[in-house]
Amino acid sequence: MRLARHLPVSALAAAIALSSQAQAQTEITVATVNNNDMVIMQSLTEAFEEAHPDITLDWVVLEENVLRQRMTTDIATGGGQFDVMTIGTYEVPIWAERGWLSPLDNLPDDYNEDDLLASVRDGLSLDGTLHALPFYAESSMMYYRQDLFDKAGIEMSDQPTWEEVREWAGELHGSEEGLAGICLRGKPGWGENMAFVSTLVNTYGGRWFDEEWNPELNSEEWMNAIQFYVDLLNDYGPPGASSNGFNENLALFSRGNCAMWVDATSAAGKLYDANESDVADSLGFAPAPVAETPKGSHWLWSWALAIPASSENQEAAREFITWATSQEYIELVGETEGWTSVPPGTRESTYANEQYTEAAPFADFVLKAIQDADPTDSTLEPNPYVGVQFVGIPEFQSIGTQVGQTIAAALTGDTTVEQALESAQRATERTMQRAGYLD
Repeated sequence: MRLARHLPVSALAAAIALSSQAQAQTEITVATVNNNDMVIMQSLTEAFEEAHPDITLDWVVLEENVLRQRMTTDIATGGGQFDVMTIGTYEVPIWAERGWLSPLDNLPDDYNEDDLLASVRDGLSLDGTLHALPFYAESSMMYYRQDLFDKAGIEMSDQPTWEEVREWAGELHGSEEGLAGICLRGKPGWGENMAFVSTLVNTYGGRWFDEEWNPELNSEEWMNAIQFYVDLLNDYGPPGASSNGFNENLALFSRGNCAMWVDATSAAGKLYDANESDVADSLGFAPAPVAETPKGSHWLWSWALAIPASSENQEAAREFITWATSQEYIELVGETEGWTSVPPGTRESTYANEQYTEAAPFADFVLKAIQDADPTDSTLEPNPYVGVQFVGIPEFQSIGTQVGQTIAAALTGDTTVEQALESAQRATERTMQRAGYLD
């Protein structure tokens, strides 16, 4: 007779425990953009999973335009493909009002909601309740190569103007092999080229809509701003500028291929990191340039983590987003990646942290830019919308994308600026009429 072989009681108990743990694990799918700060977040997966052994993370990391399209389709149809979405200041109040996002009330006491910067917190709230937690926040500013300015005898202004920028770009363009006088966003998309272009138009005194929601894209202010933009990039920009968005220009500037770059303040940490940037020791920064008015010259944005109402893993998703946007997470990044790599613009405690402010001399500059941006008063003439570099209405996503494509066509010479803006005006009028804004 063959004797049965039995596991020791302790080993059997351990096996049952492991089996139960495996069965209890919840996998959450996180959709995020392929920006540097989000790549760092993904790299710290192990740290989160070790602290939360009952949760595993599955990442979907996409280019900005593709990410927005995928997430918008999924949440509008209640698809439930994602448990955590990386969305921004534009989407949050609109999606929250439609009931697409889970409200984030009753956050843990140690999350310290009051530590969040007020303007950032307000932008992610509906009726005083947060519907997304800020992962990082940004305004915009100008980066420049101090070594090139010194060599050419150029002194940066306290508040540069776009006319000065054009003059400086002309002096510096081609002064080194492969050097563009300036890099700016050209890739079409409401959150790509139009984020920059909207602020440029603001400073020229333009606006998207008048107080009665009539589009003003063929106005003199828009014509002047877009002609300036097209001429500046065609004369002094890098080759293929119409294909360059935030990431492409970040790579160009960090390699030393741009004398100047106007874009997100969130790039400062990477550019100041000598391990990531060839221009770290010659980096200069200044306020975003102005033309006729300083109003709306720099934007306000937050990339934030939200939980779609369609997610079946609400509690696990909440565990993750409170961890990834916490003071504890910021300290973890500072200790493991270096303090210039921490997500900026979200918490007052970050700017009170001497380890951060000593490592990042741009910290106060960035904080002031974020605090000064006013989405309720962003244009010289009054307007009916909230937003600096976007218009806070559901229709803007399609309007901004379409206008961005027409402006990119003007940049490549496929159409004139006047033709592009007349086409954009007609298309926007049709959209606003169908949506009921116009008679």
